[in-house]
Parts: sequence; C-alpha cells; structure tokens
Amino acid sequence: MKNEIKVAVDAMGGDYAPTEIIKGVVEFTKKNDVKVVLIGKSDLIYSQLDNYKYSQNKIEIMDATEVISNDDLPTEAIKHKKQSSMVVGLNMLKGKKVDAFISAGNTGALVAGATLIVGRIKGVMRPALAPVLPTLKGFALLIDCGANVDAKPIYLKQFAEMGSIYVKNIIGISEPKIGLVNIGTEEKKGNELVREAYKLIKDSDINFIGNLEARNIFRGEVDVIVCDAFVGNIILKHTEGLVKDMFDLIRKELTSSLLSKIGALFAIGAFKNIKKRFDYKEYGGAPLLGLENLVMKVHGNSKSGDINAALNQCVKFIENDITNEIAEKMREMKEI
Repeated sequence: MKNEIKVAVDAMGGDYAPTEIIKGVVEFTKKNDVKVVLIGKSDLIYSQLDNYKYSQNKIEIMDATEVISNDDLPTEAIKHKKQSSMVVGLNMLKGKKVDAFISAGNTGALVAGATLIVGRIKGVMRPALAPVLPTLKGFALLIDCGANVDAKPIYLKQFAEMGSIYVKNIIGISEPKIGLVNIGTEEKKGNELVREAYKLIKDSDINFIGNLEARNIFRGEVDVIVCDAFVGNIILKHTEGLVKDMFDLIRKELTSSLLSKIGALFAIGAFKNIKKRFDYKEYGGAPLLGLENLVMKVHGNSKSGDINAALNQCVKFIENDITNEIAEKMREMKEI
C-alpha cells in the first residue's frame, strides 16, 4: 500500500463543473487523508474554494487554461488542446506526479487520451471501461461499456480476466462469476465475435458460467458482465433510462389521487431505499481497466456525492494494487 495517495481531478469536466466537482473534493478531503489536485482554470477554482473551509495541505490547484467540451472530436481535442484540464491531468498521471485521474468530461476524449498518453499495461490489447450496475443481489461489473465499439474475441477474454481481478480485489468475491452477454445461453448462439470469445473464455482459468441473456443481467446471476462497448453502452444507457422512467411513472401514479397520496406516505421510505439501490452512481465511477495507471470516468451529470464516491473508489483501487495484479496476469498469459 502507498504511504501517501494523490489523486488528480478534472475540475472542468461535466455538466456541473466546477461547482459540484469542487464540492465533492472538499467533502472527500475532510474525511480522508488523501491529497487531491484540482486541475482547471485556477481563478474559477479559487473562487469556488472560497465558499468552503478546507485544508490547503490536502487540496492543490493546477492551472489549465483550456477545456475539452462534449462537442470536441476526441482525438483532435487531445492533440490540439494541450493545456486542457484533461490533457494536463493525464500527463501528470503519466509522469507519476499523481496516482490516479478522475474526469466527468468527454468520454471519447478521455479514452483516447488515456490510451495515447498514459498507455496500456504490457500485454493488454485494449483498455475497457467498467462501471458497476445494481442487481437484485447487489451489483455486477459491466465491461466494456464505452472504450471498444469494435472488438475482437481476444479483447473480450482480456476484459473477463481484468474484470475478475477487479471484483476479486475491490469487492472481495473470491471466485467472481463471469457471464458473456449473448442472445441465448447455448454455446453456439450469437455472432462470430461472441462464439469465438466464448471458446477463449471457457479455456481460461476464471469462473466462467457461460452466456448471459440481457433479461437476466439484473437478477445478479453473475459478478462480471462481459461484452463489447457497443452492446455495453446500450445496456448502460437503457438501464439509466428505464430506472428513471420507472420512478417517474411510480411518482406520477402515487400522486394521482388523494388515496394514492395517503398510501405513498406509508411507503415513501421503501421507495427511497429502492431508488438509492438502483442508482448506479452510488458505486462511484468507471475505471478504465488495462492502463499503466488508474483513469476513472464519472458520469457527465455527476454531483458532489458522485465525485466523493469516485475518489473513495480510486483509493481502494490503489491500495489493492489492481494495476500490478492485471500486469501480473498478462505476464502469466504470455508464459503459458
């Protein structure tokens, strides 16, 4: 475990930047002995910090004059906005001036920048975004959800292995169950990508239980859900929309009449608990697994609590040395 952990945060990325980003950092540093570097337009950051009492020993400011927006083309933005908060943060991570980097900014730019600047662990063919999804039994790691829209079978095998390492070390599940998203449970179902990936994962030493149909994802049958980013992103966005719309519908029905409103008073506690349980942001951000150092993507509409959760997730990742665990797994595969 590192004696001192230092995490850089993109203060300019996200819908509520820099206000909610800075608020989350201040809340986190009040309860944790971890240093955080806020990267962005220093005048804005200082003006926001003036609203809080905080330890100057725990929060540093790194000036970055440019911002990568969601409208920017990912690779072009990384190449041409060298002074952006995102690029400055990734370069700090590469230079080992910090142990992790968090951003709520442009996902495509973050993935491209992380791959180009930070670099992959030797043996890892593609890094993968891995958020946590709530299930009826707790949660499951979804990998990949946004880094590799076009994938190869070997990529999916590596995603399964990296996801297994993450869940084993961070969550403490000794033998994580791995499922491959497919249109049926039979081994010969699906397109060529998943059929070939099935064979590779089946022959590995992880706890692979086979194909997983989308309708069973939230039953908690597996701990790691493996798919390419095209499928994964659809699953993630569908989940976000469905959960939001379902709760909007429930709220509408519970306030539709006086009798419904009276009944809602008795059930409000239960509904709040269910809503919290199915809020994926409660679990922090999505690590980009397979990189030389930790890059964490948080949702674009993240608020202070989400930033706080992501920072805690980073600390756990670093303390459990996940990067070296993955690197060791890649070395073992090469030797076989």
